[in-house]
Amino acid sequence: MGTTSSMAKKANEPTPVDPKATVALTPDLTDPGLYINRELGLLAFQRRVLEEAMDDGNPLLERVKFLAILGSNLDEFFMVRVAGLMAQVDAGTVEVGPDRMTPAAQLVAIRRDVKKLLADAHKHLEDKLRPELLASGIELLDIGELNDKQKLRVRTYFQETVFPVLTPLAFDPGRPFPHISNLSLNLAVLIRDANNVEHFARIKVPDSLPQLVPVTAPAPKRKLRRAPKRSSVVWLEQVIAENLASLFPGMEVVESHPFHVTRDAEVAIKELEAEDLLETIEEGVRQRRFGDVVRLMVTDSMPSHILEILMNNLEVNSNEVYRVRRPLALKRLMALSQLDRPELKEQAFVPAIPETLRPVAEDEDLYSIIQRNQVLLHHPFDSFQPVVDLLRRSAHDPNVLAIKMVLYRVGRNSPVVEALLEAVEEEKQVAVLVELKARFDEESNIEWARALERVGAHVVYGLVGLKIHCKVAMIVRREGDKIRRYVHVATGNYNAVTAHLYTDLGLFTCDEAIAEDVTDLFNYLTGYSAKSNYKKLLVAPVNLRQRLLAMIEREIDHQKQGRQGRLIFKMNSLVDGPLIRTLYRASQAGVKIDLLVRGICCLRPGLAGISENIEVSSIVGRFLEHSRVYYFGNGGEEEVYLGSADLMPRNLNRRVEVLFPLEDPKLKTRVRDEILATYLADHVKRRRMRSDGTYVRLRQLASKPGLNSQDALVEKARAGAGR
Repeated sequence: MGTTSSMAKKANEPTPVDPKATVALTPDLTDPGLYINRELGLLAFQRRVLEEAMDDGNPLLERVKFLAILGSNLDEFFMVRVAGLMAQVDAGTVEVGPDRMTPAAQLVAIRRDVKKLLADAHKHLEDKLRPELLASGIELLDIGELNDKQKLRVRTYFQETVFPVLTPLAFDPGRPFPHISNLSLNLAVLIRDANNVEHFARIKVPDSLPQLVPVTAPAPKRKLRRAPKRSSVVWLEQVIAENLASLFPGMEVVESHPFHVTRDAEVAIKELEAEDLLETIEEGVRQRRFGDVVRLMVTDSMPSHILEILMNNLEVNSNEVYRVRRPLALKRLMALSQLDRPELKEQAFVPAIPETLRPVAEDEDLYSIIQRNQVLLHHPFDSFQPVVDLLRRSAHDPNVLAIKMVLYRVGRNSPVVEALLEAVEEEKQVAVLVELKARFDEESNIEWARALERVGAHVVYGLVGLKIHCKVAMIVRREGDKIRRYVHVATGNYNAVTAHLYTDLGLFTCDEAIAEDVTDLFNYLTGYSAKSNYKKLLVAPVNLRQRLLAMIEREIDHQKQGRQGRLIFKMNSLVDGPLIRTLYRASQAGVKIDLLVRGICCLRPGLAGISENIEVSSIVGRFLEHSRVYYFGNGGEEEVYLGSADLMPRNLNRRVEVLFPLEDPKLKTRVRDEILATYLADHVKRRRMRSDGTYVRLRQLASKPGLNSQDALVEKARAGAGR
């Protein structure tokens, strides 16, 4: 197989293979044509989210929710990824990945893909979802569609509820252009005074009020409801626009147009210069709303003279302006998806307590259950409550001496943190590492860190230059004349809310070697340690990359020795160049590789002579696929690792991550045969990636109805299947 120089072709095109070549040459695995651009890979994931909104097989309000998720995802994409690329262009720096696309080239490609995504999303909302909502008794109205009775109701609501909250801000020679905060929805208003002079004003649509205003009086309460109640709503910004005369008495309202601003939300942290990381993060969060504008969204109907005012004062160019249909902020559709219409949503599901956590004797508690067997929890199918219960029990158990945890994203009203606070009050030694740099969760983490400090817990804020992303907890307990350590390690955060929405795996164990590794890990995180020889854990940035590469190489050796090599990796993202090259080499050696990658995948599967033994799939469904599983066939002596790390440079080089082994044969079999096999058999929600970076739904290729993996796992949990 011959390869050609990549300098004269596009950076994201695979190198062509000459079918007439008679001399087999070693392919250049650093050829940029063998890699998908990271940002375009992330937008391909957003396309899969949009497909779920378009999928008639999903309940109607779930489809609306997927549109809201798409809007929220794109907001974050611009705040972080696009902002970073723009900063590189402005600074004249060029950081490229394995695909070698420059930041400027990426911005051009991103604009093309985002415009198409938004156009398709709004068209589907208007042409498909809105009529279906109407047929189901949910009217998403424009203000001009209201009848006289509805207009009166809206006017009353405006005067009583909305008007007192609004603050019109003028822009003229005596008053500067008002600050437009990040992610705010606003009205650009043009008014004319008695002297026929036109003025510009801005009104922020308050996010403290419901974004959808009901325009139909509530139905009387009835004991029996034969038909679903009707809900008629109109967007808040249209209500404000309809009543602008109240805000500018004695003036003529000429026109008004909504606009939506997205700003750079990256928090710059100079850790080496910061005397107090907590204060530095707090200041960064405050400054986030003042970052440079990276996207201005306006309606198709906004005239050029209004747009010019916005562009000049927000300092954006035409490449940063996106014209779309209403509503400008798709994520506000989440309010619609939360209507009380259970028949239009997924059937309610209550996670199960696995049989392995059910006592076999009256006096058996959680500690003795974990002593008897390691326990694997698969959320949300298995309940997260046992994690909370163990922490709460430990907080009040007189034999517990200490609790140590890493908190990354725990959310607000966290039962996990409440248990830790109780433990301190019970005079347990509590040490908590709170990762303040968890993007968009900084404020919540700061609040919990201060609450824990106030009661006397040992709180550590992380390591210079590293983000702490591992999911680890340890309970130290006196049992007779010895000390036993109970460990919980997981793929997901200690967040009781997302544990119902994300698929994750967690392990309870009191294995002595793992407990020693976790103790060493906490000493590394809270003190000083140069330890590099963990017994069982794979820890980034210490030994994780090297061990993963070595285990893939081991599969190559097995394949060459006639023992079938086998790899199954499940993760959120695959970006790292060296690992992708090693997977390519494994494929070339004949190792069969299945990659379940929910989001970004920079590897191109199915390239002749390079990756024809690699299949890449992505599952987007009811739950967010978040678990990371690394399965190695190992010549029949299979090994399974679970943990917090995706295969990205940041995870392997700049984060503290942990992968932990499953050694119990029953647990390995469960992961292989019940979890991974179910995902790989999915022909409903699974998409297969083509070598050009596009995805095809497998059900389009199937001749009969297939398996929905998440539904199958829900039904298994409902049936109370044995573990």
